[in-house]
Amino acid sequence: MLRSVEGEESVPILPPSNRVRARPGPLVVACKTFGFFTSLAAILCLVVNVLSAIKSFRHLSGIFDGIFRCYAVLISCFVVLAETEWSFIMRSFKALEYWACRGMLQIFVAIMTRAFPSGGRTEFILQNVACFVLMACGAVYVVSGLLCIGYMKRALERRESLREQANKDLEDLERRREELEHQLQS
Repeated sequence: MLRSVEGEESVPILPPSNRVRARPGPLVVACKTFGFFTSLAAILCLVVNVLSAIKSFRHLSGIFDGIFRCYAVLISCFVVLAETEWSFIMRSFKALEYWACRGMLQIFVAIMTRAFPSGGRTEFILQNVACFVLMACGAVYVVSGLLCIGYMKRALERRESLREQANKDLEDLERRREELEHQLQS
């Protein structure tokens, strides 16, 4: 459709387009899914360490073990927060942007969970499961960090963010153009 304004050339008017939001790429989806799984593993380690700390302080047999478990709880809380990729945490601790560092932190928490096994058979099995699951996640993070997967994920997310911002700006411009056309016709 062409529209001509007095004394000016015809200006094509494009119909407003119905933009479909682009879905994130498969790499981003896989990374977010793996991050969620890692968060669950860190929460499992957190629960195991809380149970062990309570048991250590209740029996007064291993005060050192209880204090050690409290540190493990704090660090596993930090791992869970790091997996949320909360901007405050990522700004404050730049090393966590690098997946190899994040993986080493997870492996450290897994080793702390495995250290000083105590309790019965059920607690021992729970400690082993939590330890080995988080250790596997940490190993995947270290290998992915060495392959620069985290950098690629951040680049894809940044590009998607820029694309969404450009679409939003374009929609605002189209809306503004329609308003100006409406005012011009009045």
